[in-house]
Amino acid sequence: MTSSRLIGRETELSGLRAALADASSGRPSFAFVAGESGVGKSRLLDELATQATEDGFRILRGDCVALGDSELPYAPFAGVLRRLARSDDPAIADLAPALRSELARLAPELGEAAIEPADGEPSAIAQGRLFEALLALLEGVAADRPALLVIEDLHWADRSTRGFLPFLASSLINERLLVALSYRSEELHRAHPLRPLLAELERDSRSRRIELSPLGHDELREQLTDILGAPPSPELVDRLFGRSQGNPLYAEELLAAGLDGRGPAPPTLREALLVRVDRLAHPTQAVLEILAVAQRADEELLAATSHLEGADLRDALREAVDSQIVIARDDGVYSFRHTLLREVLHDGLLPGERSECHRAMAAALEDRLAGGDRRADMYFTASIASHYAAAGDQPAALRACIRAAHAAIHLYAFGEAADQLERALELWSRVPDPETYAGIDHAGLLLEAAIANRNAAEGPRALHLVTKAVGEIDPVADPRRAAAALQQLSRAHFALGHTDKAADALEQGLALLGPNDASPERIALLTRRARQLMLQSYFDAAVAAADEAIEAARTVDGVHLFDISGATNAKGTALMSLGFDEEGERTLREAIDQCGDDPDAIASAYTNLADSLHLAGRSEKALAVAEEGMERVAWAPVPCRWLALVVVEILVDLGQIARARAVMRGNDGPTTGNLRVNIDLRKARLALADDDVDAALELLEDAAHVARPSGQPQFYGPRAVMEADARIRRGELDEAAAVIENVYDCLNGDPNRAIPVVAMGATVAAHAAQRARDLGRDDDERAAISRARDMDDVAQGLVRSHRPVDVAYAALAHAEAVRAGGATAGADEHLAAAAAFEALGRTGEASSARLRAAEALIAGGDRDAARGPLRSALEISRATDQCYLEDEARSLAARGRVTWDAPDGDGDGTDSAAPAIDDDPFGLTPRERQVLALVAAGATNREIGASLYMAEKTASVHVSRILSKLDVRSRTEAAGVAHRLGLDAEPAIGPA
Repeated sequence: MTSSRLIGRETELSGLRAALADASSGRPSFAFVAGESGVGKSRLLDELATQATEDGFRILRGDCVALGDSELPYAPFAGVLRRLARSDDPAIADLAPALRSELARLAPELGEAAIEPADGEPSAIAQGRLFEALLALLEGVAADRPALLVIEDLHWADRSTRGFLPFLASSLINERLLVALSYRSEELHRAHPLRPLLAELERDSRSRRIELSPLGHDELREQLTDILGAPPSPELVDRLFGRSQGNPLYAEELLAAGLDGRGPAPPTLREALLVRVDRLAHPTQAVLEILAVAQRADEELLAATSHLEGADLRDALREAVDSQIVIARDDGVYSFRHTLLREVLHDGLLPGERSECHRAMAAALEDRLAGGDRRADMYFTASIASHYAAAGDQPAALRACIRAAHAAIHLYAFGEAADQLERALELWSRVPDPETYAGIDHAGLLLEAAIANRNAAEGPRALHLVTKAVGEIDPVADPRRAAAALQQLSRAHFALGHTDKAADALEQGLALLGPNDASPERIALLTRRARQLMLQSYFDAAVAAADEAIEAARTVDGVHLFDISGATNAKGTALMSLGFDEEGERTLREAIDQCGDDPDAIASAYTNLADSLHLAGRSEKALAVAEEGMERVAWAPVPCRWLALVVVEILVDLGQIARARAVMRGNDGPTTGNLRVNIDLRKARLALADDDVDAALELLEDAAHVARPSGQPQFYGPRAVMEADARIRRGELDEAAAVIENVYDCLNGDPNRAIPVVAMGATVAAHAAQRARDLGRDDDERAAISRARDMDDVAQGLVRSHRPVDVAYAALAHAEAVRAGGATAGADEHLAAAAAFEALGRTGEASSARLRAAEALIAGGDRDAARGPLRSALEISRATDQCYLEDEARSLAARGRVTWDAPDGDGDGTDSAAPAIDDDPFGLTPRERQVLALVAAGATNREIGASLYMAEKTASVHVSRILSKLDVRSRTEAAGVAHRLGLDAEPAIGPA
């Protein structure tokens, strides 16, 4: 009763064929197929898969699974992996061993799984390793020929799958891959967790959304003709169309209930579906009831739960398959042809029947666990918990929830783990003697749930749970356990930006143990204190705390070097930040040696060493260190990604923008926590180099959501400098000044972060002084000059003479303070600052300083002297692909009427930096000169119109043209150009 071909979907299929063509040519994309149950989503995707196979595509398929309140982590990708593993697909064989071991968490057929995450490892890093392994697999699958990945029933997607899809979407660049996903549109209620994900993914330019509507009257006639082998009567078409409302599955089931379309007259599709089941033999119905509870099961599981064996079970399964109700998959698993069939049968069971089936299924899966079935241990734990909960067996459900949580943590599925542990907490009070079933007391369960929630980025919930756990642990009876809980409390507070409370919790834990306690708990507390102090830029205190942790470790048996590598890392970073470069570098090298084979610890130590060397002005060595670290952890994608971002930062500072963009392209993508902040900051720097101010500000705001509560100057300082720069370019000087003012006290005196901020503060003040002069606001000018000089004083107080980066930024702050004093001042000082930055290889700051020097020389009338620094800035900005500085240089040359003899282009004379223009370098008409004079005087468009006898709208058009010709962004900048170049005198012409 199913049509032999796809009916009425040519338009939709055409869109999917276009997506296949895109994928085949190296333009990866997503296609979302939405529609109500039975409307034909699976049939359309089947047709797409057939077309893709004919086009030479490799086909991968996965399904999301509905487990009620329980979720099966990475369900669709686990299915894909298992099929690839069983077929010995080359994409599996070619995987690096480290990636293969990560994927073995999802598919035990791949071998031994990777080691468990280290205690304290950031969840984004742990989960990111698995994400990168899945990405590498898909890249490998699509390496030799294009691939189609089909994921059905996305409305049931688990949290981990929902987390991976945005990562996949943003990571695909030129892979020959199409990801096609289906979901039921009627399932997406307002609070459905899939809605925000779809909003994010479907608006991507590489995504297509295909909404399937019911078939029309003519299309239904075509469907019935194909099924019946002859044209149906008009009455039959009308009858089925009226009853099915064009839903293809409903029409098929109604026809199966009676060829005249009348059938047993079921009022609903559910009843029509049950009619088909009722026609089957009783053993087959019994198997279908079990399968409806299991959702999918192999023959062994069905035999254990249906009381049918051998030939009887196979006969029942054959009848179910032949009746088009069940499909037999190539991996030996049986499932319903359509999920709606399963739902109807499951809902039709009596409560007692349903409970009995769930209990039988849970018991059978328990037996598999006891028998050492690795697949059951990996995937069925969540199912067991769901089945016991549905059966009403609360003690067994409690035990199963905790076991499922541990299995989810093994998969880095922290959200699912948190959900399972939360359910265990709900069950606790309903179960007699819960500790016996849980294998843990209530405080321990609270701590596990808190850690899982923290790793799932549910910070407030984690804090609530760990606070309760601390309250339940007796610090007198078990001080070490209480101290360990306080360490978790400190981490929860620190993650939310409660830095004082985080420090208090650590001190409480240390006070419980005392200075002579020789325990791993005390070492962990001391190491955590050293790390938090270092991240907050309290470097002296961080060194003392790290020394205390290292000294304490010598007195504790069984403590390995790895256990104190975090303290050694914090100490080395703090020492270099304090200016003790040799000792700090040596200590960080020790931390690298202590890390063993742990990729995250290795990456952290290399990252801090490279960053510290770069801040000390040894950028080339820093770049070599970061690249060395990338080689050490090349097999671990996420740790390698951290180091790649350091490489991007160094390259941008060195003016190697094109190379930085290339590295960034391979390390972009959504994530959480500190990694997300770093990605946003690196992308913002590149956006500013392109003068894409809007994109930069959007990225900086996104970074702020994570950075604000972190308590870490390493984020506050660079972010503030970039935002102030962006605000200056928009002419928003008051906002730029506020950014600098608000951030300085958050830097905790860290000179590495403070000096660039102070130099930017002086730059903002210098711009403000110039604007005040242009507008004739003497009080504002004096205030801005005072602010610039204050910033200069602060910078000189922060500078460390042996740190060339400090010296360069202090020179810049001084130059800007001088520039604030007058438009013609500061040329020599800016050239000195440019030389200091040039010695560091920082071409961006050097070129910018040269432009300011040229601007002062032009304002003083010395165009010949301005020609050298201006041309140097232009050539360097062009060579380093810094579009913004190149545009600034060209604009300044035009405004200042600076020319030189030889063109700087390709030798054809068509790309000279500034054309020879005499008295009016901008080509302003006499009327535009009149309008500019009024703009310089502060007139509004309405006042300009009244003065020059023109409409306000006409005045607005003139102003827009003037801004374009002057190459400025605002009326204020236009007024400044007019004042400085003598264009504010109104030409003598009559009114229009």
